[in-house]
Amino acid sequence: MDLKRAILMIKKLSPKQLKVFTWWHPLAKTCDCDGIICDGAVRSGKTLCMTLSYIFWAFSKFNNGSFAICGKTIRSVRRNIVTPIISELKSLDFEIEDKISANMLIIRTAGKENRFYLFGGKDESSSGLIQGMTLSGVFFDEVALMPRSFCEQALARCSVQGSAFWFNCNPEYPGHWFYREWILKCKEKNILYLHFTMKDNPSLGKKMLARYENLYSGPFYKRFVLGQWVAVTGAVYPFMSHDSSFCNLPDEDFAEYAVSCDYGTVNPASFGLWAKGKNTGVWYRIDEYYYDSKKEGEQRTDEEHYKGLSQLIAGRNLKCVVVDPSAASFIQVIKRHGDYRVFPAKNNVLNGIRKVAAALKNQKIKICKNCSASVREFSLYRWDEKTGTDSPLKENDHAMDDIRYFVTTVLENTQDGFIALAVER
Repeated sequence: MDLKRAILMIKKLSPKQLKVFTWWHPLAKTCDCDGIICDGAVRSGKTLCMTLSYIFWAFSKFNNGSFAICGKTIRSVRRNIVTPIISELKSLDFEIEDKISANMLIIRTAGKENRFYLFGGKDESSSGLIQGMTLSGVFFDEVALMPRSFCEQALARCSVQGSAFWFNCNPEYPGHWFYREWILKCKEKNILYLHFTMKDNPSLGKKMLARYENLYSGPFYKRFVLGQWVAVTGAVYPFMSHDSSFCNLPDEDFAEYAVSCDYGTVNPASFGLWAKGKNTGVWYRIDEYYYDSKKEGEQRTDEEHYKGLSQLIAGRNLKCVVVDPSAASFIQVIKRHGDYRVFPAKNNVLNGIRKVAAALKNQKIKICKNCSASVREFSLYRWDEKTGTDSPLKENDHAMDDIRYFVTTVLENTQDGFIALAVER
């Protein structure tokens, strides 16, 4: 492996990116480290550099070895790691055989061949996938999103002399196991630690840097822009605390309609009617149905809520209704009536909150002032500071939940102008 030639072919490396490529080289002062951690801001140039360096290191140390590349899911590994590196490696005279059914890459260069197995570490049961293997190295992409048991099982597989650990992640909360056990103890574990900011990525211009600066607020700004491990406190959407955060009903024609539902009987039920502007492409929350049985003193049945849904839609040509996936009985009522296409919503809370915040700040969605329940909840929806994890309080969250369902299940599937949702078999 001609490392110097490879580096010259990768243009505009920052000092930290260059460090990622060279830390393991015999002439580097850090070559005796047992691994490397790169954390910090999004879009800071960590992942591609780490992936290529991981492969260069593997071929400089081993032949006919087995290695692991791990992400939260196999799909994310292919999207974030495999797809970006294939063209780069081919330009550097590597041969790549992608065995999709086996989730394995066989890579060859200069008479050497190594195998790279792809793993998804999405939950505690994932640790069984990697048991029994003998590895020469493991690379974790977004390690903070994986369960500790999976990571520790993968690390235990690295029993070959000269094996090394590679970790990459964006920050989470400061009580996270990876921050406490690896970043704070990196010297004790003989791990090189590099902290990245967006300025460490030379490919980001001033305009793009400014865009990311404006994309996040509060703790997510500190995490994803400044790259800090901070706790979430206060309001979930602090930038939605002013009257100017909400708009009047738009004076334009609408191209599409959709409804998002957070269903409740004892708890409030919140349904939002969304309309996509023909000219702007913005999705507006133009109306809502909000029924609080505790406040009203009477619970409503599924059929009564369905009547409220129909009155909210008011004969409009609706694309779909997305519903809290736990509301199985209400989903069945909508299906039985056969008037609207209904889908269970995606329900990852934290990831959904991030996407809602980005959609609001990018003005992909807007909340109209007449949606009083939403306006009220935006001012009250807060993080639970007692748990030590990234969890919002389970109060004043019903309109917040249905807005999240809309963003993760409808908005993300209509970016190209059509809805493509999985139909339940």
